[in-house]
Amino acid sequence: MTKKKVMLTQKGYDKLVEKLDFLKSVRRIEIADRLKAAIALGDLSENSEYVDAKTEQAFLEGEIQDLEAKIHNSEIIQENSAGDVVAIGSKVVVRDLEFNEDEIYKIVGSDEADPDSNRISNESPVGAAILGKPAGTTVQVHAPGGVFQYKIMEIVKA
Repeated sequence: MTKKKVMLTQKGYDKLVEKLDFLKSVRRIEIADRLKAAIALGDLSENSEYVDAKTEQAFLEGEIQDLEAKIHNSEIIQENSAGDVVAIGSKVVVRDLEFNEDEIYKIVGSDEADPDSNRISNESPVGAAILGKPAGTTVQVHAPGGVFQYKIMEIVKA
């Protein structure tokens, strides 16, 4: 089975590495200390402290494995300050043709998407529709709320 590449900016990659380091160096130790304290209480069969700590440990180890896989399968994308076409890393001004309103989006990989900060995934309806298109292009965006038309006004220089 081929693992899916995780598209990340350098900043996004660094955040994942930092989080992984924190989980391994701080959280693992905290949970190990909780387990030791719970074991010291005695009978493990009726020890809710022990059960809670073991459950938390399992979740932590799963999160660590997930982060390690993402880091291992990551591809660092180059920030595209202003290319000829929209790419991952581009900052783009698009106009909603129905409302004649402009929005500025940064196109990022799905692991870095944050719509509240106008960082949209290359896999999102808008991101997928504008990816690879030059400024001046009008695209149809098929979204859960219907079909919308956007015009790529500008690929912004950073």
